[in-house]
Amino acid sequence: MAERRAFAQKISRTVAAEVRKQIAGQYGGSPQLFKNLNVGTTSSNTVPLTEAVEPVDFEEYLITHPPIVESGPLRDLIEFPPDDIEVIYTPRDCRTVVQAVPEEGDTDPHVRDCARSYTEDWAIVNRKYHKLSTGFNPNTLDKQKERQKGLPKQVFEADEMPDSSSYQDDQDDLKRRSMSIDDTPRGSWACSIFDLKNSLPDALLPHLLDRAPNEEIDRHNEEQRKTSRNRELFALHPAPDEEDPIERHCVPEVPKEHFGQRLLVKCLSLKFEIEIEPIFASLALYDVKEKKKISENFFFDLNSEQTKAMLRPHIQTAAISTLARSAIFSITYPSQDIFLVIKLEKVLQQGDIGECAEPYMVFKESDAAKNKEKLEKLRSQSEQFCQRLGRYRMPFAWTAIHLMNIVNSAGSLERDTELEMSLSERKGSWSERRNSSIMGRRSLERTTSGDEACSLTGFRPATLTITNFFKQEGDRLSDEDLYKFLADMRRPSSVLRRLRPITAQLKLDISPAPENPHYCLTPDLLQVKPYPDSRVRPTREILEFPARDVYVPNTTYRNLLYVNPQSLNFANRQGSARNITVKVQFMNGEDPNNAMQVIFGKSSCADFYKEAYTAVVYHNRSPDFHDEIKIKLPASLSDHHHILFTFYHVSCQQKQNTPLETPVGYTWIPMLQNGRLRTGHFCLPVSLEKPPQSYSVLSPDVPLPGMKWVDNHRGVFNVELVAVSTIHTQDQYLDKFFALVHALDEHVFPVRIGDMRIMENNLETELKSSIAALTSAQLEPVVRFLHLLLDKLVLLVVRPPVIAGQIVNLGQASFEVMASVVNRLHKYLDTSQDIHGRNSLLSSYIHYVFRLPSTDPNSPSPGPGGLGGSVHYATMARSAVRPASLNLSRSRSLSNSNPDISGTPTSPDDEVRSIIGSKGLDRSNSWVHTMGCSAP
Repeated sequence: MAERRAFAQKISRTVAAEVRKQIAGQYGGSPQLFKNLNVGTTSSNTVPLTEAVEPVDFEEYLITHPPIVESGPLRDLIEFPPDDIEVIYTPRDCRTVVQAVPEEGDTDPHVRDCARSYTEDWAIVNRKYHKLSTGFNPNTLDKQKERQKGLPKQVFEADEMPDSSSYQDDQDDLKRRSMSIDDTPRGSWACSIFDLKNSLPDALLPHLLDRAPNEEIDRHNEEQRKTSRNRELFALHPAPDEEDPIERHCVPEVPKEHFGQRLLVKCLSLKFEIEIEPIFASLALYDVKEKKKISENFFFDLNSEQTKAMLRPHIQTAAISTLARSAIFSITYPSQDIFLVIKLEKVLQQGDIGECAEPYMVFKESDAAKNKEKLEKLRSQSEQFCQRLGRYRMPFAWTAIHLMNIVNSAGSLERDTELEMSLSERKGSWSERRNSSIMGRRSLERTTSGDEACSLTGFRPATLTITNFFKQEGDRLSDEDLYKFLADMRRPSSVLRRLRPITAQLKLDISPAPENPHYCLTPDLLQVKPYPDSRVRPTREILEFPARDVYVPNTTYRNLLYVNPQSLNFANRQGSARNITVKVQFMNGEDPNNAMQVIFGKSSCADFYKEAYTAVVYHNRSPDFHDEIKIKLPASLSDHHHILFTFYHVSCQQKQNTPLETPVGYTWIPMLQNGRLRTGHFCLPVSLEKPPQSYSVLSPDVPLPGMKWVDNHRGVFNVELVAVSTIHTQDQYLDKFFALVHALDEHVFPVRIGDMRIMENNLETELKSSIAALTSAQLEPVVRFLHLLLDKLVLLVVRPPVIAGQIVNLGQASFEVMASVVNRLHKYLDTSQDIHGRNSLLSSYIHYVFRLPSTDPNSPSPGPGGLGGSVHYATMARSAVRPASLNLSRSRSLSNSNPDISGTPTSPDDEVRSIIGSKGLDRSNSWVHTMGCSAP
């Protein structure tokens, strides 16, 4: 046999299968080791040699096996710092001078919880040694921007692009220079001498020829190099892009009140051809596409002091808040379909709107001397009407401004350019007038595409002069008629040509609202910081009615109600009721003295009144209304709170033995129905007689005996109630849940919720069903009351309530609802998530709002709910005193929601043993898992 080579003799001839058997036997057949050693080989039919091992409960292992650390210099590196985590209570910033809180002292528990949620300090978990962790990076983007602010911008010759205008100037200069060369006898030599004599000398270099040692020169050069040098050179370099291994938790945004894009409108002047009586104006925003009014009314008064004096018998001392002539509008969803509508009213007088507006359309200011006697007669008649009918108004005129047209036009003009809409432009369609009246305007269809292109923050302030007003038609006062007119303004139409114009001049300043305006009042008439002097004419913030839902939690107390009378049909009513006005009162009982002074004033009047009157349409038995009555709701409502509508016929012509007001009907709306605030559209019957005693607890739809009704008790009065409240959820599922939870707080039975009377023995069943029904609640109210809702659910998880002497375990149901809420927020509000998929609303709640309820059941809890009443909750902590409601001889029945509880515990130790007895600790109710569910 041939001799093998040396390297071949060292090759192992062992078969691979034998090696695998040898290794498997050596390591006890461990599948994991067998897999690790068989790199490069695969086996589809692997048979495990050992049984699967159940993973170790890490938390339990740490509790039962504490680390044994010997004392030494490196002990601090092994142990977790015990003082790393601390809870800091930081006062929340209040944007108003006085914090918005309920005025009533004795309020129900839900109002107290809401007020506490809107005023308590932020509970922030601070980690002292966070900067020492590996994931901490001090070189954040914000800090880099701060460092780069003071750096000079480096511009090199290669970066500079020649300007076309400068290039053209150089060419013109070259042409002029060539002409001068041709004119001179010596050509370029003469031109060079001329340029040399007219050129400026270069600056002298000081100390250029001075002798200096080399050391001094080096020192000087070193100091020059250190000038403006940034010490943190490498910190200026942007941080590298980080992959998934490093997850940075940014500090969430502080919960705050929602504002859209803000627009400042200043009303400068309002002038007519003749000035014979006071004129009252209002502004509001309308969205034509959504067919919705998206702001409350802003009332302003531009009358002269001489004209205001005509109403002195009817007007009290004007409050400073009603003298505002500037308003800040908020628009969350700006679009091309938003109009700023201006409506004018005048004092009621004898005659329809056309007759009363005729002098404004006929007389001219230039003919004042020629028509002096006629004007004096008109002025004398106006004074008589103001003295007798000064409290009543009648519609007069209106106009509208296409908001985005003004914004886009102002963006292309200079700062002080005036945009004018003249009377002559009313001859054509709105599109033609728009193209001819404003210089430099562009078509919105060409410059923007969709609502996302609309912006109210970058345009230049502009002064708008409006010289076009339409006479108000008495039979076209409804919002539906207004939406039709506004839609016609955007397209060529003959409808507007039939409207008679009134010559007037209204000047407005429109600009983006500053970030922190001075002398500003909230819609609740609270002063906004800064407010240096309370005697200065303020600017009013106008409350927004968003066109679509806004998903932002409530952070401030607000409780407003808007009453919008729409129409009345007295065609079948017998009698001579024609000049009809509606007196609106918010009542706390049936007595006339129970009218509450909670109705907001309009302009040049008091802050609040006890009643408000709608405008009168002369000689109309079925009038439409366009009034908006704003009411400050009491924090706590009872069954006796209601809105009383009294219908009057107003005698415009003074006659002997004829009263000024004659009541012709009554109706009302109870504020509460089954404990819930009533809002929405109502079609109410009208009674011919005064309501009987205790009528406020009944609806006018109930046929009361012995009462006479208009049109056989049919609905003849249409009205709408709109609530903007951070107290009333306006959702039946949330209302029921909060009512049952507060029934636990008060521990007063029976509890009436809706049509049900809930006793203590069936409270547990109703509470469980209400918790499960929270998944059916609308998302918008859930988000608005998110903080309070999560507080209550966490409270039910951590501290199970004691009902009828039994501990009721609602932890699982509450935990499932919290998971459902978190899932809905992530699913439907995915745009408010960060790069790691965390919902911003939940992050803000965890970081600022959440706090663990107190473990002492007998002390008021600083956490969710603030439960300090007679209700008591079970707790896992030792307590020397048992809850007072846990009466051992009272009941021995088992709770049907937790079969693991074998009976009523007799001591804290028995309670703990009964809960963790056979199945171990129920971790679904632990604080750690609750945090994990709520955390985004």
